[in-house]
Parts: sequence; structure tokens; C-alpha cells
Amino acid sequence: MVDVNELLEEAIKEIDNLQENEIFLVRDLFKGYVWNRIPLKDRLLLGTLFLNQINKTGGNIQAIEKTSSNQQRYEKICK
Repeated sequence: MVDVNELLEEAIKEIDNLQENEIFLVRDLFKGYVWNRIPLKDRLLLGTLFLNQINKTGGNIQAIEKTSSNQQRYEKICK
């Protein structure tokens, strides 16, 4: 069983590996096979939790536009 809070922590840690001004989706923070094993309902919840975490902490990640498939895009900015 997948724990969404653990996945959120993994995603937050993976941000350190991104370069400045890099644009990404939450799914980009996971290896493809790991992302594909996460049930859809948990992926949706993870996306919501990630956005809330980014908005709450206000760090060096900024939410930008959504894709045509309604996925939220983010950018790592320098601060």
C-alpha cells in the first residue's frame, strides 16, 4: 500500500536535484516505474498535497501554468 505522505516527502527531497529555472511536473520527481505503480487516486492526492505544501512554505518552487492535460507545472527559482 502506498503512503501518500511518504511520497510527498520523497518529492520534496527530490527538488534538491533540480537546477535553477527548471520546469517540472510532480511526476518528473519520480522514476517512471515508481510513478506508474502509484494508484491514480493517490497521484491526484499527491498533486494536491504538493501544491499546498509549495504554497504554504513559499520556498524556491513556484507554481506556474497548467498543461493541456490539466497538470500543474512548477519552476524552481533562485532566491
